[in-house]
Amino acid sequence: MRHFPVRKHNRLKNYDYSRRGAYFVTICAKNHENLFGDIINAVGAASCRPQTDFRPQLNKTGQIVKDEIATLSAIYTNVTVDKYIIMPNHVHMIISILNNGRQDAALTISRMMNQWKRAISIKTGFSPWQKSFHDHIIRNEKDYCRIVKYIENNPIRWVNDCYCKNEINR
Repeated sequence: MRHFPVRKHNRLKNYDYSRRGAYFVTICAKNHENLFGDIINAVGAASCRPQTDFRPQLNKTGQIVKDEIATLSAIYTNVTVDKYIIMPNHVHMIISILNNGRQDAALTISRMMNQWKRAISIKTGFSPWQKSFHDHIIRNEKDYCRIVKYIENNPIRWVNDCYCKNEINR
């Protein structure tokens, strides 16, 4: 009989993910492919050379991802996306649930991310997503500020990312 590896649970046991609070969420592209665009420097050239002013340049799929991030707060009235970055092969977001608004089917981070990923897959005509996503429950203001800084600096760190497939790494 063949034994398969046991899949690690990536959610905190016994935690109510519909609770009021802030969550840091990372969603990766399938096979870490650069499906959402590229990182460009201040003069607009795609580059992996170290500089200080990098920013994402989204392609059509990346723009769909951006548009769907904007709809999260419209669809879920008790949710805000405080900060996000769309990288070539992943997305980081800070999502805040403002109140739990307990209903028959309480909104959880998992339910929200699954519906969000499904909407993007429908609009793009393919699933750009790796299975599941990573989350971190933001516990205090210091943790929140550290994560905001991490998100803001993510394009600068792209040069060191093993999936950076621009001119230097080709």
